[in-house]
Amino acid sequence: MVFILGGNLGDKLGLIESATELLISHFGPVVLASSIFETAAWGGKSQGNYLNQVLVFQTSFFPEKILDTILEIELKMGRKREEKWGDRTMDIDILYFGNEILNTDRLNIPHLYIQDRRFVLEPLVEILPDFVHPNLNQTNKELLEQCLDISNVRIFEK
Repeated sequence: MVFILGGNLGDKLGLIESATELLISHFGPVVLASSIFETAAWGGKSQGNYLNQVLVFQTSFFPEKILDTILEIELKMGRKREEKWGDRTMDIDILYFGNEILNTDRLNIPHLYIQDRRFVLEPLVEILPDFVHPNLNQTNKELLEQCLDISNVRIFEK
């Protein structure tokens, strides 16, 4: 299972570290972790740069249970869902669940916007460049090469 974590409010680095610890407490150790990236806001409704990181876990949980858990973690991290693509302390999205494809009212796997978001693709390519998107049949690296998003994404320097 592959997550992206990110936020643009509060102690952004501390919140990513805390969210990671909570994810570890539920799903076990991190298998792979990207660098933390500083990224421009995407979607037009939030202000200020985000910090984002991609994490990979192995789990026996089903996707719907994982979603319930990450929504609880977001709440613990102070997440308020007031405006779509608005400012937030923490957002955790499931990007991939192996090669599984799932489309329900609550959850789409792979995440619907992977190919459109440079802030997702840059950290994905860092750790999983050759993973093939199950719907698009292209690697993360190929998706990044074709991505039209020109947002500024760079490795965060503490």
